Amino acid sequence: MDTPTDEQTGLTAEQVEALVAQDRTNDVKRRSSRPLSSIIWANIFTVFNGILTAAAVTVLYFGSPMDALFAIVMVINAATGIIAEIKAKRTLDKVSILDTPTAKVIRDGKTQTIDRVDLVPGDIVCLSLGDQVPTDGYVLASGGLEIDESMLTGESVPVEKKVGDPILSGTAVVSGKGRFQTTAVGSELYVEKITGEVKKFKQAHSELRAGIDTVLRVISIGIIPIVALLIWSQLRTDGAASFDRAIVLAIAGIVGMIPQGLVLLTSVNFAVAAADLARKKVLVQELQAVEVLARVDVLCTDKTGTLTSGGVRPREIITLTSDTKLAEDAKQVLAAMVAAGDNPTAQAVQEALGEQQAATLDEEIPFNSARKWSGAAFANQAWIFGAPEIVLAGAEENNQDALSKVDENAQNGDRVLVLASSEAGLNGNDLPANLSAQLLVVLSEELRPDAKETMEYFAEQGVEVKVISGDNPVTVAALAKRAGIGGGEVQAIDARELPTDPEAFAHEIATHNVFGRVTPEQKRAMVHALQSQDHTVAMTGDGVNDAMALKDADLGIAMGNGAAATKAVAKLVLLNGDFGALPNVVAQGRRIIANMERVSALFFTKTTYAALIAVVVALFMLPYPFLPRHLTIIGSLTIGIPSFFLAMAPNNQRYRPGFLRRTLSLAIPAGVIITAAALSVYLFFEGEAVASTAATVVVVVTALFLLSVLSRPLVWWRIGLLVLMAATAVLIILTRHGRKWFDLHLPTYADWVNIALICVVAAVLIEIVSRIVKKRQAMK
Repeated sequence: MDTPTDEQTGLTAEQVEALVAQDRTNDVKRRSSRPLSSIIWANIFTVFNGILTAAAVTVLYFGSPMDALFAIVMVINAATGIIAEIKAKRTLDKVSILDTPTAKVIRDGKTQTIDRVDLVPGDIVCLSLGDQVPTDGYVLASGGLEIDESMLTGESVPVEKKVGDPILSGTAVVSGKGRFQTTAVGSELYVEKITGEVKKFKQAHSELRAGIDTVLRVISIGIIPIVALLIWSQLRTDGAASFDRAIVLAIAGIVGMIPQGLVLLTSVNFAVAAADLARKKVLVQELQAVEVLARVDVLCTDKTGTLTSGGVRPREIITLTSDTKLAEDAKQVLAAMVAAGDNPTAQAVQEALGEQQAATLDEEIPFNSARKWSGAAFANQAWIFGAPEIVLAGAEENNQDALSKVDENAQNGDRVLVLASSEAGLNGNDLPANLSAQLLVVLSEELRPDAKETMEYFAEQGVEVKVISGDNPVTVAALAKRAGIGGGEVQAIDARELPTDPEAFAHEIATHNVFGRVTPEQKRAMVHALQSQDHTVAMTGDGVNDAMALKDADLGIAMGNGAAATKAVAKLVLLNGDFGALPNVVAQGRRIIANMERVSALFFTKTTYAALIAVVVALFMLPYPFLPRHLTIIGSLTIGIPSFFLAMAPNNQRYRPGFLRRTLSLAIPAGVIITAAALSVYLFFEGEAVASTAATVVVVVTALFLLSVLSRPLVWWRIGLLVLMAATAVLIILTRHGRKWFDLHLPTYADWVNIALICVVAAVLIEIVSRIVKKRQAMK
């Protein structure tokens, strides 16, 4: 609506109808940060699923369904990821920045209550205490109207609105009443523009997934030539296979190369961790976010909710003047300035003042987040109430005693506010000249009971905590020291003093761990500065103004009482705002990484020997020694089943970078040894059926020995797991139904002796390699 609407009559029905016809309504199609189609697409259309789908369809066409059982893993893997992420999405979809379902408007001269989505430009909206502003506009009438803009600006103190002032959607009325004319609706809203930017999906980087994807990419490059070579070789070996059997054997060769169970196990592990954390009131919106926090080495967080519980208690009011009349005036003025009691600070000051009579102010300037102070006129003087370092800036020489008391209390971790007066009178948005401090209000913030324990945990885990606050850096530093941040070695800086040069800025961020008077814009710059120094950064936040910093961080963590847009872009949401829950997340992530590194060696060993066997038999035109069902036995007993238990076991090992390199350093030589053992026994025995059985047994035994190496220390349940897997293998080979089901043959006594000799040699070589690898890793 380009022209002002009549304030008394509002829009007419005809005007509303015309705007609705132009689709100029407040209806916004909301969606979470990751749409359902994106979740399904990401979990189904992967390199892993593409390879296995093609392989399964080929086997079903040319061979037996028994040889296509590997496809079940693919389905379970996709379903696990989809279900877990949809649950998180649904939780988010229940919240929205704009919660107001209705709005009160003036139309055709009458006050009407309509659905918020039916608002149009030009509508006159009536506001009263507790209402949430549904659209953007400008104020037409104000009766002490005060707006809480914390979700947009991060400033918790309400802002008084006067006629002509802009008003934004998503804010809330905390005092008074008023009317405003709507100027923007729907996607034009300021809050929608912010939300649209932060909701561009950015997937958390997972080192586990990246390592697996690297292996899959390498495999995918070699699949077509290996399949072609295998088919060609199987059709030309002695006693050549039929075309259909050659196809099935070729598929067996490539399926064995794919660490399919590892992909599933990673998803299941993340899902189990997410479910466990949900019981602790931590919502995991993207499964691999659990792993990311385990890799975080810098955690940026606010003071409130981290070091302190958020509660404010009054400690004392210090009178600085010896003039009794002036001191009484100061207390009366202060009582009047905080009379609304509309925020925790004002309520704490009221408590400190007790039954103090309030003055009748001649004029009042409400608190403004840009100024950081409020003002009043009384008894021919200007009175300014706010942060001492801002209010008394430029007047330090006349307020030395006050400033020394401020520093003394701030160093104890107390928050100090000053009430100063000047005979110069109010000067609009500028501070009056010659301000003189009359009262100091000392407030105490409650240190969280678990703050010190939480900080000690992060220190032990090698995570540096940086406190980023809008408060006095001296106060924040004192609280940080009491909480044990930096082992008590706190390096604080006022963010207003930070340089603008990017390199100098990054240096200051790296060398300090407490930042006061930080603006929302600086938070995002801090994240970028830390990332430029190769840190993995986590950032906590609650307001819309924090959203972009959370989005740019490697891991965004939102508080449960924060803005919906912030929660939408975050990878983790602390539903009850309990920072003490983060150690549980770190512990879960580090358990996953440490255990998955252990079991990944098993999967990559299988990938190695499967690939080598496929290449060797293709180049030398040997019969492929295994059917897909043989590889099912090998995979299930030596990797799939035991790896599940190993992956879920407790593990407190700290994160170490280089997951893929360390894993392959054992997997590749172990795979070479198993390849040599399997092919040796296969070539040694006569008769394809017996030779295939012997090769299968050798791979099972040597792979179980590798499992025992990776399971160390061998506690009772791990020994039991190894015995159970070995017993199952023996049961399959000794029972008629087992042999028939898996197409195996019972070896003779002499055959068992030869198999045992080869297994012993392979086991000794694996033991030697594992010790060499362990020693080299310990030296790094």
